[in-house]
Amino acid sequence: MSTAIIVVGANGRMGRTISHLAATEPAYSLAGMVDSKERVGELGGASCPVSADLGELLTKVPGAVIIDFTAPAVSLASARAAAAAGNALVIGTTGFSEAEKAELEALARRAPIFWASNMSIGVNVLRKILPELARALGEPYDIEIVEIHHNRKKDSPSGTALTLGEGLAEARGWKLNDVRCSARDGIIGARPKAQIGIQAVRGGDVVGVHTVYFMGPGERIEVSHHAHSRETFAQGALRAAAWLANKKPGKLYGMADMF
Repeated sequence: MSTAIIVVGANGRMGRTISHLAATEPAYSLAGMVDSKERVGELGGASCPVSADLGELLTKVPGAVIIDFTAPAVSLASARAAAAAGNALVIGTTGFSEAEKAELEALARRAPIFWASNMSIGVNVLRKILPELARALGEPYDIEIVEIHHNRKKDSPSGTALTLGEGLAEARGWKLNDVRCSARDGIIGARPKAQIGIQAVRGGDVVGVHTVYFMGPGERIEVSHHAHSRETFAQGALRAAAWLANKKPGKLYGMADMF
């Protein structure tokens, strides 16, 4: 049986990609689309219910899994609606504050909620192996991260870069917020050993590039992930939706749980 999908932010770049795949792949069905009052009219002619109110739409398609790649405030509203109705929700939004993440965790005790800063299989493999590499190389090797995204991305650094940085900091026994450096300008002095640089580059239509540098005595190791298409993330989100459909509330699920 196919997994019914509701897409929030259906007019967005990721929303359009997810909606197309959900409507065309046999394992899924597009059960509804949601966007703002200003943009919902652009969804006219859709073959599924359309609304500017997720809560209202959920009454028409009980049991559907919601997918939301929008903005923190919108995704939190989706999580509240999911918790009220009991629907499962997959979130791919980045840029949440610590307080917003705490609210997501609380709402996940009332409805199955899945959140990942990156839905790519490759990136999530990197999350596992990069800390192992950092531990093997040791502290003589400085760690820097550079991420590149399109010129319309709103948050910086990317959620993926921060997630990779958190794992690398933990491997060194640090907390990322204590050692992260996202800007260097002027006479700043020597680079501290307890530091992870995360720099953001923005331009054009780049889907996403993340490079981690390990720079040590006489050598440099570079590990890069290039996303060639948004379908990479959309397929991961749909896979997460199918996995989440039969899960119970109780925790904020992530890619590690699914793998």
